[in-house]
Amino acid sequence: MDLKPLGTDFSALVQALSATHQQMQSQAARSVDTALVLRNWLFGWHLVEFENASAKRQEVYGKNLVDKLSAALTSHGIKGVSPTNLRLCRSFYEAFQKIQQTASVESLAAATWPPDLNALKAQLSLGWSHYVVLLSVSNLQARSFYEVEAQQGSWGVRELKRQIASGLFERLALSRSKDEVRALAQVGQMLAKPADVIKNPYVLEFLDLPDHPSYSEHQLELAIIDKLEHFLLELGKGFLFEARQKRFTFDDNHFYVDLVFYNRLLRCYVVIDLKIGQLTHQDLGQMQMYVNYFDRHVKTAEEAPTVGILLCYDKNDALVELTLPQSSNIYAAQYQLYLPSKEELRQKIQEAEKAWEAAQ
Repeated sequence: MDLKPLGTDFSALVQALSATHQQMQSQAARSVDTALVLRNWLFGWHLVEFENASAKRQEVYGKNLVDKLSAALTSHGIKGVSPTNLRLCRSFYEAFQKIQQTASVESLAAATWPPDLNALKAQLSLGWSHYVVLLSVSNLQARSFYEVEAQQGSWGVRELKRQIASGLFERLALSRSKDEVRALAQVGQMLAKPADVIKNPYVLEFLDLPDHPSYSEHQLELAIIDKLEHFLLELGKGFLFEARQKRFTFDDNHFYVDLVFYNRLLRCYVVIDLKIGQLTHQDLGQMQMYVNYFDRHVKTAEEAPTVGILLCYDKNDALVELTLPQSSNIYAAQYQLYLPSKEELRQKIQEAEKAWEAAQ
């Protein structure tokens, strides 16, 4: 917080106190949410340990243990302890057992328990609503990936829900080997090479365009510019927007690149051309010219080679493979204007796994 004398400016005093109040209120809200996350994890730990200890002693509390516990806690004036919430706490602990507890229930003393609470707080750094959403993800690798990405990207709950619904993990996993998928789950999306930024498909449901190419490429571009923040989130980490309809001239002919971005993590330009029809080899050749121009006339010696993305409604993979050299920094990726079904993505992953195994 920037503290400096305000002199006798009353309006500045009002503004300073208002800003201080808002900042402290925001910090208090974060502290309350952090405490709620820790409380619910510990509730789940207690409940699981109690049930395990009871089973070992052959003590039967029945299926209504949670209901009894809820009623007892409510009578003590504790809020948020409905049977549903207590079961959610148990599921939360079981899904996010971040710290190995070694002490038995009987040996835990109030003066020394819980152990390593600061480490637990550091590892469970999202809000309670985030964890409720994450519990809906049954695939453990996907859940771990979304947890890491939400932490690194400071995703709100709405963005987390959207990324899960769009199958971000599955779409990234399609172009990766099994080892790379495991790394994706453990550390999130890491950008080490141009191919790491590519998704197939890109999901652009937020553009609110009809799911058939009755619109023009110009209308598609305008819709993207209008929802640029959403589009940047869909592109992924490190993207900065530079220009639309970027013009360059060659032999007195003017050419226009639809969208120009810069990726600060890869330290390279990323040029995107939009295609609403079937991708052709002429489109690929044109993108090669765009990339060559940026490499030769725009990028500096310290920057990495330019990446070109042809974002198209439909493409022929055989044509793309035949037209582009194997070491090309040009990629053809499809976009779709609706959220994909999990079954559709699951099937594509299985096909990709079979193709990967066949190539070994």
